Amino acid sequence: MAAGPWCWGTPAALALPVLLLLLLGGARRLRRGRAGARGGARGGGRALVLTAHPDDEAMFFAPALLGLRSAGAAPAVLCCSAGNYYNQGEIRKKELEQSCCVLGIPASDVTVIDHRDLPDDPAVEWDTQLLATLVLEHIEAKNINLVVTFDAGGVSGHANHISLYNAVRYLHSEGKLPEGCRVLVLESVNLCRKYISFLDVFISCLLPGDALFILTEEETEQAKRAMRCHRSQLLWFRRLYLRFSRYLVLNSLRLL
Repeated sequence: MAAGPWCWGTPAALALPVLLLLLLGGARRLRRGRAGARGGARGGGRALVLTAHPDDEAMFFAPALLGLRSAGAAPAVLCCSAGNYYNQGEIRKKELEQSCCVLGIPASDVTVIDHRDLPDDPAVEWDTQLLATLVLEHIEAKNINLVVTFDAGGVSGHANHISLYNAVRYLHSEGKLPEGCRVLVLESVNLCRKYISFLDVFISCLLPGDALFILTEEETEQAKRAMRCHRSQLLWFRRLYLRFSRYLVLNSLRLL
C-alpha cells in the first residue's frame, strides 16, 4: 500500500465506536462512520472470527481481526478444519498459531475443530446441523457476542466457506444464538474488485454497508507477514494474492 494519501491515519478502520456499542448490546444496527481517535474506541466485547481453514484468518479476515483487537474486542479464531486436503493438517495447525501470533491473537484464543465429518474439500458442503451445533457450543463456552464469518458467496465460492455462512445463518434465523450476539458477514466482491488492492477503498467507502475496516500501510504489512506464516500454502498464485488482494487491505461487512 503506497505511502502518502493512501495511508489512512487511524489504526483499524471505520465504525469502531459503533462496533463497540454492538458488542456491548447497545445498538441494533451498525452504521458506518470514521473513528478518528486512536484511543477513543475501547470496550469489553468478545468477538469470534469463524473460518474454514488455516490461512483464512490472514487471507480474508486480517483487517477485521486487527480492527477488532484495536477496538478492545478481544477477537478469537475458530477454524473448522485442520486443512488436511493434502495431508498437511498438523503443519497447517502450527502455521495457524504462528499467523495468529503475528496478528496479536494468543494460542489460547485459537481453536481448531478437526472433525472427520468436516473435511477440507472444496467439493464438500458441510452438514449445517452438525456445524451449527459445534459453533454454538463454542460461542456459549467463550461468551461470544459478535461472530464474523463468510457471506453466502464465501469470497472464493469454496463450499466449506459457504457452509459456515449456512450454519451461522441457521443459528441466527432460528433464534439459537445467545441474546445480544450479532453476526457480521464478509462481503464477497467481483473478480475485478477482489484484485485491485487498496484501490477498492474508494469503491467500498461509497457503497452501503454495516462495517468497514481499512488497514494502514503498516498494518497491511502485518497482515502479509501473517499470511507468509502459511508456508505450506505459498504457491505462486498466492504470492500474487499477497500483492493484489483487497482482503489484505480492507474488509467490508454486513449484519445478518
